Amino acid sequence: MSTQADAARLLVRILEAEGVEYVFGIPGEENIHFVDALRESSIRYVLVRHEQGAAFMAEIYGRLTGRAGVASATLGPGAINLQLGVADAQTNSTPVVAISAQVGLDRIYKESHQIVDLVSLFRPITKWSELAPTAEALPEMVRKAFKVAQTERPGAVYLAIPEDVESAPVPATLAPLKVDVVRPQEPSPAQIARAADVIAMAQRPIVLAGHGATRAHAGEALVQFAERLGVPVATTFNGKGVFPDDHRLALGAVGFMRHDYANFGFDLADVLITVGYELQEFDPVKINPNADKKILHIHSGPAEVDDHYPVSVGVQGDISRTLRQLADAVHRRFDGAGAGEKIRRMLRAELEQGREENGFPLSPRRVVSDIRAAMGRHDIVLADTGAVKMWMARMYPTYEPNTLLVSNGLSSMGFSVPGAVAAKLARPDRRVLAATGDGAFLMNSQELETAVRENIPITVLIWEDGAYGLIGWKMDLELGRSSNITFGNPDFVAYAESFGARGYRVTSADELLPTLRKALSDDGVSVVTVPVDYSANLELTDKLGELTDPF
Repeated sequence: MSTQADAARLLVRILEAEGVEYVFGIPGEENIHFVDALRESSIRYVLVRHEQGAAFMAEIYGRLTGRAGVASATLGPGAINLQLGVADAQTNSTPVVAISAQVGLDRIYKESHQIVDLVSLFRPITKWSELAPTAEALPEMVRKAFKVAQTERPGAVYLAIPEDVESAPVPATLAPLKVDVVRPQEPSPAQIARAADVIAMAQRPIVLAGHGATRAHAGEALVQFAERLGVPVATTFNGKGVFPDDHRLALGAVGFMRHDYANFGFDLADVLITVGYELQEFDPVKINPNADKKILHIHSGPAEVDDHYPVSVGVQGDISRTLRQLADAVHRRFDGAGAGEKIRRMLRAELEQGREENGFPLSPRRVVSDIRAAMGRHDIVLADTGAVKMWMARMYPTYEPNTLLVSNGLSSMGFSVPGAVAAKLARPDRRVLAATGDGAFLMNSQELETAVRENIPITVLIWEDGAYGLIGWKMDLELGRSSNITFGNPDFVAYAESFGARGYRVTSADELLPTLRKALSDDGVSVVTVPVDYSANLELTDKLGELTDPF
């Protein structure tokens, strides 16, 4: 049989035509032809240690590049293990194509070994889920998978390939389809005019920029819009960096569990201009509790329906074009810089306080401050879900899109270590740090071996407290006590070294920054563990609860 005459090789050719650089996965008996065909291709197969890690790698690759990351697994348990990362990608609006094997068509219709209805399992957590019924269907189905995954609003898709389809002969003339690129649409002039009228009548407008603005590369247009109109800008956690935190109109990020500094801007606002904001990023009730504010929804698609998100005018189309045209149509300026300066001063004060805190274990403020000092403006930090995410997302100054990555849709724990592997592959010119709690770290720590074996230099910083800290924080706030949240840990230095990585243990506050700098300069995989004192958690929420309007 010629090298172009079986379905597995055809599938690989299709993936090459889609521009795929990496496939993250674990092979199984039912997809060995596909894995073997990848060996002869331009695509690098990254063998992982758990399919969940493969899905998270595909997600972060997709998030950083805008091109669908590809995760591969065998049938049954292998495919099911992909589901958390696939659901995370879907809820974080990130393009991912998950491909798994399935039992052969000769027995899929009856009770048989390892049969699970995978298409039905994946359907609720994807934009599209389907089974390839024939080898001849692969060019159309894979092209559709990538088109659906990458088209706004992006997300995850799933394709099951039966083992007898994967190994079936195909005509040598069967070829990949031409890749078509969806062009962003022009915003409606009528809607631009309506939105401009709303802004012209506003007293205190405020912008909330979300993940959609990042995906649309709308940062430059957003800065120009804010400067021309003098409107302050806040971001969601997933939108951090699309508007630089050191800009005079920056308000910081919203998303914290309590009323934070940036929320005061929303308290006083009469018009909310949302730019690429999606409701799963942050509940609109927290910025529009009385549902009384006028909302301008600027995005590539329509808004989700929510009682606290009553859209006055929606402008659908290319976000950058919309912002530029809207700025041209509004003939007035606002004075939003004062509010931004007050909020930035408060956040700066917290960072400066952190720099001066020398206690051991370290305060979260000290850890955030030292991470910022160690990382460049372009470097990438992945803040795992938990107390780490809360401290990093609200305090870590971010200056470029996708330089602080969190899971804010599904808020999955355990994504940061495998995600860091993919981040370094997608952005090899950047230093990459996974900031993770000890609970989240051990959920996918096996991917350290992947990074070492594949020679992918990343640094992991473990915030160690021997507990699920965010859950304890929430329990203390709402119940006045906590329970069933503590656990034991291995020796993380020895654990890292057992994989062939370098291990570092911080034993005093003044060791963290130089240790981080050394680890980040290592041409390899490094793990740094730092004990953290989370007594500052309740201090912070108590302080925020006592705040009155600072404007």
